Amino acid sequence: MTMFEKIRTYPLTWIVVVALVLAFALTMASPYFLTSGNINNLLKQVSIVAILAAGQSMVIITGGIDLSVGSVLALSAVTIGWLIQADVHPLIATFCGLAMGTLCGFINGFIITRGRIAPFIVTLGMLGIARGMALVITGGVSYQILEPLFLTIGNSKFLGLPIPIYFVIVTYFVIHIVMHYRVFGQHIYAIGGEERVARLQGIKVDREKLKVYTISGFLAALAAVVMVGRLAATPPSVAQGIELQAIAAVIIGGISFTGGRGLVLTALVGALIMAMITNGLNILGISSFWQQVLIGVVIIAAVWLDNLKSAARQ
Repeated sequence: MTMFEKIRTYPLTWIVVVALVLAFALTMASPYFLTSGNINNLLKQVSIVAILAAGQSMVIITGGIDLSVGSVLALSAVTIGWLIQADVHPLIATFCGLAMGTLCGFINGFIITRGRIAPFIVTLGMLGIARGMALVITGGVSYQILEPLFLTIGNSKFLGLPIPIYFVIVTYFVIHIVMHYRVFGQHIYAIGGEERVARLQGIKVDREKLKVYTISGFLAALAAVVMVGRLAATPPSVAQGIELQAIAAVIIGGISFTGGRGLVLTALVGALIMAMITNGLNILGISSFWQQVLIGVVIIAAVWLDNLKSAARQ
């Protein structure tokens, strides 16, 4: 195989080409798209969905799904805000917020593996529980967060890049290493490829799934830290529907919805594409209602294409 053929068939190649074409089209459609202010806003916007998509990609590769990440993000953010309002040190509050998200992910994984309940049902239940707890804790009121730690995360730059982008870089670096250079990652792909065969090979499927959902919960909480920095507040209604954007980013990135196939880094490009679509529609003055319609269409189209590719391989 020639170098050109290797590049052409590499999973990341075509999704990057799509992102570049979209960026070019939006630049032609509006002179404001490539302004420094808008690029800075776009990078901040993509960070939260990208972090969620990293965890969602691991879950989907196992053949599962996590519908609760948006609500877990909200509950983690509210936990941070509530503790800061109670004069708890911001670092301790942040740690507790991360622990809350991790616990929610662990509970998801535990019920899925021990209760033998479909991930769709369990995480849908957690979606309601976490969002409800966020409302119970706050009474529906948003806490304002003016701590320097979070203002730095939300508004500062380092080497010309917004701080949230470094959260994304570290997240994807670690997940890429885990998925492609560690036994744990090999097990995840094996489980998604054929769970029954994975069990026969001696892989502790339940334990590995538990880890995956726990990681997804932790990353939802990490996204909450970034969200608190961006908003300087912790509204309990925050991030409603963001789980659909994370799922769309994963599917657009070419990760198979049936599990067992896909490159995690493509989810990052998928998240960038989702952010560019939303950002571009806002610049062009198109209603946010149509954005929701477009996200739904993109999810259906991406899964359809994945099914067609799967059928072609058989």
